[in-house]
Amino acid sequence: MNSEMKRRLAMTVAGVLIAGFSVGMFQYSAMGLDPFQVFAHGVWKRINGPSFGFVYMVLNMILLAVDFFFLDRKKIGIATFINLFLLGYVVDFSAWLWKSLLPDPSFLIRLFFLIMAVVIMCLASALYFTGDLGVSTYDAIALTLSEKKGWDFRIVRVVSDLICTLTGTLLGVMPGIGTIITAFFMGPLIAFFRKTVADPLRFGKSGTSQ
Repeated sequence: MNSEMKRRLAMTVAGVLIAGFSVGMFQYSAMGLDPFQVFAHGVWKRINGPSFGFVYMVLNMILLAVDFFFLDRKKIGIATFINLFLLGYVVDFSAWLWKSLLPDPSFLIRLFFLIMAVVIMCLASALYFTGDLGVSTYDAIALTLSEKKGWDFRIVRVVSDLICTLTGTLLGVMPGIGTIITAFFMGPLIAFFRKTVADPLRFGKSGTSQ
């Protein structure tokens, strides 16, 4: 394993785990779910039977099949399976930790956690996107479309997040302020952190592959 592969592996694992930790902060803020979670909860609410965990897993498996057969199977890697099988535990731990430390947060504390969660989530996503050892099944859609079609990732991500938010809302789940912030700002923030942090970390000062 050469030095670049070690950097990519470290960026991938750290990025996914930090992203999971930030989702726990997002949940702790209680100001809405991220767009894909709004969609997933909407589907779960309509099915009205299986547990949310089961429905969420099935949705991710469907997206995994779409990524593999119709989009870019190269986007499936170690990060994809960490997302599928480990991320939930990290999210649960993070949410439990903050509830234990600050059991009765004020509005300002919740707002602070929301803002920090969005920023940290975008930084973490930039790390494991650039590590290029797989991404989550949902992230793969915007990344693949932007790369194959030459579309601006920021716009593709905003559109996909808005579609998820709108669909989840129509299915009966009301988005919160955190959902709206994430839908409009996550794509641009990820692009910013890829350019300023993740690309230089992987490729050096040039920030691009040779």
